[in-house]
Amino acid sequence: MLVMEKKGQENKDFSLEEGFQTLDELMGQLEGKELALEEAFTVYARGMEVLKQCNDAIDRVEKKMLVLNEQGEYHDF
Repeated sequence: MLVMEKKGQENKDFSLEEGFQTLDELMGQLEGKELALEEAFTVYARGMEVLKQCNDAIDRVEKKMLVLNEQGEYHDF
């Protein structure tokens, strides 16, 4: 079974936990021996998309952390 999501999904609705779970499921599919080559490529490509979303989400959190002042307050500029 392939795990596929809507391609137009907004990144703001993306959670890292969901992304990591999706990556885990995709890796499990790739480790299985029942996928045809074309299916394996589709799963791999989806994994790369999810990985990019995870990296983008981490970057957003890092940028927010840089905005914290000494008192631990967040200022949205």
